[in-house]
Amino acid sequence: MSDSPSTTERRRARLLAWSHATVDFCQGAIAALVPFFVLDRGYDYAHAAAVVLASSLASSIVQPLFGALGDKWRMPWLIPTSIFVSGAGLAAIAISGAFPITILAAAVSGIGVAAFHPAGASQARLISGDDHVVMSWFSLGGNLGFAFSTLIVAASVGVLGLRATPLLLIPGLTGVVAVMLVVRTRSDPGIDHPQQATSTTHKDDWTAFARTSIAITCRSIVFVTTGSFIGLLMHRYHGVNQHMASTALFIFYLGGAVGTTIGGRLARHWSRITILQWSYFIAIPVMAGMILTPGPLAFVFIPVASIALYVPFSLHVSLGQELLPHHMGTASGVTLGLAVSIGGIASPAIGALGDHIGLQPALTPLILLPAIAGPVLWGMKDPR
Repeated sequence: MSDSPSTTERRRARLLAWSHATVDFCQGAIAALVPFFVLDRGYDYAHAAAVVLASSLASSIVQPLFGALGDKWRMPWLIPTSIFVSGAGLAAIAISGAFPITILAAAVSGIGVAAFHPAGASQARLISGDDHVVMSWFSLGGNLGFAFSTLIVAASVGVLGLRATPLLLIPGLTGVVAVMLVVRTRSDPGIDHPQQATSTTHKDDWTAFARTSIAITCRSIVFVTTGSFIGLLMHRYHGVNQHMASTALFIFYLGGAVGTTIGGRLARHWSRITILQWSYFIAIPVMAGMILTPGPLAFVFIPVASIALYVPFSLHVSLGQELLPHHMGTASGVTLGLAVSIGGIASPAIGALGDHIGLQPALTPLILLPAIAGPVLWGMKDPR
């Protein structure tokens, strides 16, 4: 067991968490722009979801590649560059009304996100050692980025229109500064490769890692699709106005910050496998309540559903890293990549289904996915 992080390392962890917030802000902002594409540009559900798909698909294709490269070479320039690219793609996403340009900008942002996550997660593990709470700060930063993206989009694009998207680059610039400060406050310049932070006495368990990836896939489809359509669901099916519908997305993402913190603390005392299974079990009825409960009462289920879906987030990352101790960059790339990208690929299909049968019926099958994610982990043992 590694020593607890020092005060300097904790400061570095917080700065790295902020950089993660600015990257995941880009992912959350793209989802938050979906209602504007539908209501202002007249996109149907499938075309609006395709913007999210472009970002997610670009990310899913290259993120494991960046993870594998990180296992072999040091690339200190990658984290700041990836933050800037993700923000620049987001800033350009609505400059042109042409749909292909919008898709291209979303894809560029997705590539930046993909490049950041494996390197960022590996550095977070390097800093935190075996402390799940400190490791969860990295995930918490991403959750906060998702949450506040809805408010920032509402305050900028909601007031000024889609022409205000260049303003969305500003958080990314602060993330670049945060990463530079991480480098300046490094307490031990001799340790800067993630493989030095993990034990090599255990073999890679690819079978268990594959089972974990199935659970992550189920969670990703539920999480990303809900984030993409919850505003429209609340507005068109639960009868709330557009402003309150945007608040629903904020509550969903902010609840994720709470869930991530809870997950890190629970992992200090109980098996991560047990925590994951209970989280998915709880997610089944609360997802049903959020989607099917009539009227504004559905708001009651949003924070609980969010917490249940987010408790597993950082635990899946650390679990994947320990299941593949010799390929931690690859593990980080796959776990963090699947956490968003698979859902981004599935959401346009669900959006297209919603165009034909209605959004609420199209979202109803999401209730069943946590029932797959929990059982697939049965019989697994926490490596720790």
